[in-house]
Amino acid sequence: MAAPAVDSPADPAADPLDAALERRVRAILALGGVPQADLPDGVQQVRLRLLERAAKGQEAPRDVAAWAAVVASNLAVDWHRSRRRQERVGERLASLRTEESDAGEDVRVLSVAVAQGLDGLPAPQRQVVVLRFYADLQVREIAERLGVPEGTVKSRLYTAVRALRALLHEDEVV
Repeated sequence: MAAPAVDSPADPAADPLDAALERRVRAILALGGVPQADLPDGVQQVRLRLLERAAKGQEAPRDVAAWAAVVASNLAVDWHRSRRRQERVGERLASLRTEESDAGEDVRVLSVAVAQGLDGLPAPQRQVVVLRFYADLQVREIAERLGVPEGTVKSRLYTAVRALRALLHEDEVV
């Protein structure tokens, strides 16, 4: 069976995934452990990435079905990573709540000190710290959203964390 061709960018209304390819993407996502409720979003992500390629003027993949399978597989992996990240954040929050009863005042003092430290950072550094540690995005995701290289994000994070650490030690908060 031949892979469906992607219509040219001149026809933005054309759907790059035919019904058979969409079923295949759904199956790959499901086999990858993505819940049934999230499958439509995964299919849309594959479709969107294919349309973005066309919008950027890139050639369509030689084998769209194989390309879509790889993208769907990567999305399933990303879904699991995101889920584990959310679980870790939940565990951290739960442990904070437990510790809050024991050391409630310490947590509040630390929270205020970190907030004040964030206010003192330059906007680009504050932005990457908030996206990384509060929104729990990965460096790659932050770079994509901000439209900067990953190295820039890493550099800003490194500088900001060092500044916050120095401030917290200087104020004897930690």
